Amino acid sequence: MDATAAQEGGGGGRYGVLLYYKYAEVPDAAALAASYESRCRALALVGRVRVGPDGVNATLGGRMAALEKHVAEMRSNALFEGTDFKLASCEDPVDERVARECGFTSLSVRLVKELVTLCSNPSLETPQITCAGRHLSAAEFHSVLQNAAGADLDSETPAEKNGVVVLDARNVYETRIGKFHVPNVETLDPEIRQYSDLPLWIDEHEEKLRGKSIMMYCTGGIRCEMASAYIRSKGEGFENVFQRYLELFPDGGYFEGKNFVFDHRISVGSLKENILGTCLLCGSSFDDYSSRCRCSNCRMLVLDSTKEYICELCRKNGKQCCQTLPRQDCRTESELIDSSDFGNQAITNQIATSTIPRSNGCEQLKKVKILCLHGFRQNASNFKGRTSALAKKLKHIAELVFIDAPHELSFVYKPNPDHNSDGSSLPSGTSKRKFAWLVAPNSTCHPEQSWKIADAPFDPLQYLQQTDGFEESYAYLEHAISQMGNIDGILGFSQGAAMGALFCRQQQKNCGSLKLRFGIFCSGYPAPIGDFDSDPIRLPSLHCFGNGEGQDRQIANRVSTELVDLFDKRCCSVIEHDMGHIIPTRPPYIDKIKEFLSNFI
Repeated sequence: MDATAAQEGGGGGRYGVLLYYKYAEVPDAAALAASYESRCRALALVGRVRVGPDGVNATLGGRMAALEKHVAEMRSNALFEGTDFKLASCEDPVDERVARECGFTSLSVRLVKELVTLCSNPSLETPQITCAGRHLSAAEFHSVLQNAAGADLDSETPAEKNGVVVLDARNVYETRIGKFHVPNVETLDPEIRQYSDLPLWIDEHEEKLRGKSIMMYCTGGIRCEMASAYIRSKGEGFENVFQRYLELFPDGGYFEGKNFVFDHRISVGSLKENILGTCLLCGSSFDDYSSRCRCSNCRMLVLDSTKEYICELCRKNGKQCCQTLPRQDCRTESELIDSSDFGNQAITNQIATSTIPRSNGCEQLKKVKILCLHGFRQNASNFKGRTSALAKKLKHIAELVFIDAPHELSFVYKPNPDHNSDGSSLPSGTSKRKFAWLVAPNSTCHPEQSWKIADAPFDPLQYLQQTDGFEESYAYLEHAISQMGNIDGILGFSQGAAMGALFCRQQQKNCGSLKLRFGIFCSGYPAPIGDFDSDPIRLPSLHCFGNGEGQDRQIANRVSTELVDLFDKRCCSVIEHDMGHIIPTRPPYIDKIKEFLSNFI
C-alpha cells in the first residue's frame, strides 16, 4: 500500500465491514466497475464488488474512516438512492487463510451478467425485481413475529388473517448455526446447498406458502429480494427483511444461534452466546467454521471437529463417508479411468474438485467436474481424444473425467473378399478394447482377442436393438460416482447420452432426487428400455444434436428431440447444429455450452 492510499484509507483506526446492494438499471456497467476499482483502491479497501446491468452488490473491508468515506461517495450518486448501507466495526482479520478464502486480502471488482443467479436453469426467465416484496425494518419484522406468536391476539395483523411463516432463503451451511424460532410460527428451512436450488424448493412447497404472510430472511437482503419476486410472480404475497435484526436486538430477539456472514468474521452472534450447530460426526455442540472443513463430495462447508465426515445432504443421497479436506489441500488432477478399476479395489487419489492457480499463488475453486460417457463401441481413451478440442476450450471452467463402459465387445472386421471367411484373413496386430453401455439381447462379452465379422451393410437403427445390460451399467455408474465423490455433472455422447438419461431417470425413481447438478446430452436418443414416467427428469440439461434429418446420419434429429421431451422443460436447453454426429466446438455452439456451464460455477 502506498502512502497516499494509507492516508486516504485512514491508516490506523478501527476495522470494519460494509455490505450493500442496489438493484437498478446501470447504463454503463464497465465504467461503473472501473470507477469502483479506482475509488476502492484509493481508500485501501478489500473485498468483492460485482457490477452488472441490473445493479451492484458489494462486500468491503477496511478502516472505518475509509468505509464511511466510501458510503458518502456512493450516497452522492443518484444510482444509490434509498440504498441500505450496512456498516459494522469489528476486529482486524487474524486468520490469513480464512480472510483469503473469503476474499478479504485483496480487492476483486468484476462485471457479471446478473447480481445473483436465482436458478441454474438458463432457460428460466429471471423474475422482474420490481415485483419484489415490501421491505420491513427490523422493528417492523419483529413486531409481526411478536403478534403472530400471540403477544397481541386482538391486533388486526396479516398474521391473524392469513397466517405467518418465516422462510429462510439461505444455504444449509448457514442455517446449521442459526435460524429464527418463533412460538406458533413455522420456520421453513429449505436446506439447500446453493441459492439456485431455491426456486425448485418453492415450486414443490407452494401450498406451505399460498395465502400466508411470508417473512423472508437472508444475510444481506439481496437473495430475499430476488426470491420474493419469484414467489410474487406466482401471485402470492410476502414480506421481506434485512439481516440487521440482530443489530437492533442484541439479545437475539427471535433469532437463535449465530448469523453466518461471507467475510473474515465467519459469523456474528447475539449476547445469548447459545450454540445451535452440532458436529456432524460426534453430535456435540459446535458452530465454528474457522477450520474451513468441506464435504469431500460436494465441497460445501461442514461443521466437523474431526475432519472426517461428509455433509448431511450428501449423506441423505447415499454418499459414502470419506475424509473431508481443508480447502487449501485441494489439487488439480485430470483422470482417465479404466473399467477394471471398478472391481473390488477402492478408487484412490480421487480429488474432490478442480482448482485454478491464481496469480498470487493461492488456489481458487472454479471448475466443475464432468463424468463423460462414450458412445457404442468406443472407450474412454478414444472418447478423450475425440473431445480434446472441447476439453481445451473448457479448460478454465470444467474438468472432463472419462470412464470405460462395463460391457466389453468383440473386435469386428470386414473380411477380404479374396479370402475365405474361415478366420485366415483376421487382421494382424493389436486393437484397443471396445465397450458399450447397452447391448443387444443374447450378446456375449468376448475375450480381448476375439474377432467377429462386421454386419454389412451398417444398420443406422442398430441402437433400437440394444436393450440389455442397463442394470449392470446403472450399478456400475452408481459405484463409480460414489467412489469419485465429487462429480458435478454428466456428459454423454450417442449411446452414452442415452445411458445418461436412463441413469438420471432411474436415480430419480429410486431416490426421489438426483445427485448430479446437470447433464449434457449430445446426439442422444431415448433408449427403448422400460417406460419413462410421466414425471419429467428434473435435471438442468443441455441437449446438443444435428439440426435436420440429414445432418446426423446415425441419430436423427427427431429422435434426439424425443429425448429432450423427457426432461423438465423449465430447466432444459437445446443446441441444434449443422455438423453431423459430433460435439461441435466452434462458435456459436461452444459459447452456448460455456454459458450453460457458467450457471454451475
